[in-house]
Amino acid sequence: MKEKVQVARYLFFDFIAAATSWTLFYVYRKRHIEPQLFQVDVPFELTQQFFLALVLIPLFWIFIYYFSGYYSNIFRKSRLLELGQTFLSSLTGVVILFFCFLLDDYISGYQDYYKLFVTLFLLHFCFTYLFRLIQTSRIIRRIHQREFGFNTLLIGSNEKALNIYRELNSQPRPAGFQFIGFLTIDEDDPQILSPELPNLGNLNDLATIAEKHKLEEVIIAIESSQHDLLAPVLTALQNLNLTIWGIPDLYDLLSGNTHSRIIYGSPLLKISNGILPDWQAKLKRLIDISFSVLAILFFLPPSLIIAIIIKLQSSGPVLYKQERIGRFGKPFTIFKFRTMVRHAEKNGPELSGENDPRIIPVGQFLRRTHLDEIPQFLNVIKGEMSLVGPRPERKYFIEQIVKQAPHFSLLHKIRPGITSWGQVKYGYASSVDQMIKRLPYDLVYLNNRSIYIDFKILIYTLIACFKGDGK
Repeated sequence: MKEKVQVARYLFFDFIAAATSWTLFYVYRKRHIEPQLFQVDVPFELTQQFFLALVLIPLFWIFIYYFSGYYSNIFRKSRLLELGQTFLSSLTGVVILFFCFLLDDYISGYQDYYKLFVTLFLLHFCFTYLFRLIQTSRIIRRIHQREFGFNTLLIGSNEKALNIYRELNSQPRPAGFQFIGFLTIDEDDPQILSPELPNLGNLNDLATIAEKHKLEEVIIAIESSQHDLLAPVLTALQNLNLTIWGIPDLYDLLSGNTHSRIIYGSPLLKISNGILPDWQAKLKRLIDISFSVLAILFFLPPSLIIAIIIKLQSSGPVLYKQERIGRFGKPFTIFKFRTMVRHAEKNGPELSGENDPRIIPVGQFLRRTHLDEIPQFLNVIKGEMSLVGPRPERKYFIEQIVKQAPHFSLLHKIRPGITSWGQVKYGYASSVDQMIKRLPYDLVYLNNRSIYIDFKILIYTLIACFKGDGK
């Protein structure tokens, strides 16, 4: 809740800064540029177009900031980094506005273009950063005064955990860590941290603790001799939406991306949940929603035909609903056109093969062309899935997979997808072994994903649909 309030403040002041700078820029054009062109004083009028721009221009800027990732991680801002980020986003936005709206202005000479560009940039950058500096300084001050903080869990109970706790907790300018307790990862560890913090359990209790204490951050503080325990620790953390920190000597052993950050004299390494830049993540979500809305409209006529055929060939509902496991291990209901007889799994969860007698006549065609996936665009719009991502599986089969491939849980770091590299390669998995064979492709995608890779996978998927290569 407190984060939403602060984001709303940044949105409000960014809107005011953009509106103020555009108003002053409008006055500058009317007072200094147009009189030179027409050789007479131009009447200063606040037209209807001006008031419309006074709303649309700030919204354009907020759109730019959103895709730059500015409104993410609002309590961990640096005033110096914010200066550079505001400079780059201001420059980008002014270039767009200049070529879209100012390039066709009437001017007396090309030097007027330079004046217009520089004036708009300086006005917008200065007002925006001024308001942001005030807001960010206010948040940082409240963190130092312990008014704001992040519920933090220490993983480890030895001397290293004790030292990092005392160091962070005794700083004159706190970094915002509010320690709620610690977890042990080895039963034989001497719990020398117990006099300072409560022992909340072990790794098996992590999900329960995170929910109960509204956990926000985790610091991994294990001894050098316990490096073999690091993999299960990180695996246990993957399904939780937490900020993960490590200590410097773990640098070469941490999985995922690490970003070095000095927090008032205490160096910590931030372990990223993925390599996709924030602006690409926002763009990916925008593409997901836009494409899904267009796809639903485009496939509406064939969907009606498919629905009629399913009803004629088999009794029961047209849509098939099933619980799958999504991002951070959260269950959701997936939608598909029904391709099997009603009550096909009356004897329990069962995967489908190529000549499965439970499949209705139209079902094989829908599966080969992936047309049974059309209703999943609704899942994408709801934010439960993406166009491209690892295929979501049922909990029943996930439990079997992780017994042979524990790293399967890493796929829960991101939204599952309608299609994936593994899906293009194998189509529908007809066994747990095939799911495991598909896993390396999804792991490679996880560590190399980008908008470019997504488009390539989508193209291969469309080719497979037209060729009927699905199964």
